[in-house]
Amino acid sequence: MNSYFVTATGTDTGKTFCTAGLLRANPSLRAIKPLLSGYSPEHDEGSDPGLLLAAMGQAVTSEAIAAVTPWRYQAPLSPDMAAAQEGQSIDYEALIGFCRVELAKGPTLIEGAGGAAVPLTGVKLTADWIADLNLQVLLVSGTYLGSISHCITTAEFLLRRGISIHAILLNESTDAPVSTEETQAALARYLPCRMFIVKRNAAPEDFKGLEL
Repeated sequence: MNSYFVTATGTDTGKTFCTAGLLRANPSLRAIKPLLSGYSPEHDEGSDPGLLLAAMGQAVTSEAIAAVTPWRYQAPLSPDMAAAQEGQSIDYEALIGFCRVELAKGPTLIEGAGGAAVPLTGVKLTADWIADLNLQVLLVSGTYLGSISHCITTAEFLLRRGISIHAILLNESTDAPVSTEETQAALARYLPCRMFIVKRNAAPEDFKGLEL
């Protein structure tokens, strides 16, 4: 089993849902979400790191949240903007160093914040973060109207940067205009990538089919 970076075509596509599902389906796997904006300390259990901790069978405590997600900002903005609102900036080298330490502990999923082109600093995007860690990507996409264009655009952006896509996870949207299988067939005409369908409210066992 390998380590992967979980990114997406945009925000609210289901990265944490898919990451948690993969964790429950693969107990030897672990996960971190180093950066989080839109964080509310009073809602730790329902937060992204809280959901990841629960999926790993760990107690959701403030210490555990800090270990999984060291960089937390309250404003629901891109990480660079959210940090700036608190008078801070993201130390990119520290972020990379933290991830490398965690990756050395065993197969790890690193969940990003937002989409693949989200700014982290004045010069670094999430795609730079992925490339500097030399990880393959699990790309999460919805199946809403417009998702085909968003998925193709994001996948080609990553591939042009030399970032390998292990699989595209098609997370069925509640307002999907066509079946997920139809979306998969449309994407397959343009993208040379493995695709994995995640049905709405998929159970942990449904994620076992994705080879990691």
